[in-house]
Amino acid sequence: MSALESTAFDMVVTRRLEDADGVALLELSSDHALPRWQPGAHIDVILPNGDARQYSLCGTPGSTTWRIGVLREDAGRGGSTWIHDHAHEGAVLRVAGPRNHFEFAPERGTRYLFIAGGIGITPIAAMVASAAAAGVEYRLEYAGRSRSTMALVSLEDEHPGRVTIHAADEGRRLDLAELFETLPPFTTTYCCGPARLIEAVEAAAKGRQLKVERFEPKALGAPILAEPFEVELAFSGIDLVVPPERSVLEVVEEAGVLVLSSCKEGTCGTCETRVMAGEVDHRDSILTPDEQDANDVMYICVSRSAGPRLTLEL
Repeated sequence: MSALESTAFDMVVTRRLEDADGVALLELSSDHALPRWQPGAHIDVILPNGDARQYSLCGTPGSTTWRIGVLREDAGRGGSTWIHDHAHEGAVLRVAGPRNHFEFAPERGTRYLFIAGGIGITPIAAMVASAAAAGVEYRLEYAGRSRSTMALVSLEDEHPGRVTIHAADEGRRLDLAELFETLPPFTTTYCCGPARLIEAVEAAAKGRQLKVERFEPKALGAPILAEPFEVELAFSGIDLVVPPERSVLEVVEEAGVLVLSSCKEGTCGTCETRVMAGEVDHRDSILTPDEQDANDVMYICVSRSAGPRLTLEL
């Protein structure tokens, strides 16, 4: 059993709604009290083969049920198709979490801009509801191919005057240059969606407060160090050598040290590990540049050492 599976528990699909073409909204319940979560959190759904897939919570924090949205991707790795084919009402899913590396906590006096593309609306939906409940200034720009493929378009009616739907087949494309040119100062932007949207938002929002969540890893060049490096596991009292062709996570797990992990591609944040000494070659898709410069955590499924030795809190 993996470290992630050892933390998992069963939940029942109590309601399933086909909310858009290829998108199923699943409401999950448990006999036990559910952990609290903040907007931006995700859970892991453990598949029968032991693999895990991450899905953002898009319901209401504090609710007695959890809600996720699952986009069926027939050309994907098989997780979403299994969920669509098997997660009918009454089915039991094995889940772990929640975890949050995209946390939203509204602050009085701050304006918020939310940008979502496609299934990226799922974490954003909970943020929009939280902003409304807190009474802060906010708006949502939601882009997709067509309304029929866009989940949770009901947000337009639930937040009148604050949500704009940009459906490409209606000729309403999102103009990011104009959006950020007219954006009031001291506005914080949260964005989730496909890689091309996030890259465009990062370019348009340069110099502004921006937080993003990726569902797919960033394209990366070669690692800084193309040689083996040493890793000291301070709590375990073990020294290991990580060769160029293997990840820190693989070598650590092979040594018998349990580490929670899930995506194995630097997008979910499950394997976050404290760094006690050494310089990190950050190769994840989570940390901001300032967080990378702090050099105090790394995601050992993808990130590596920038020097000959790292000391980790493991």
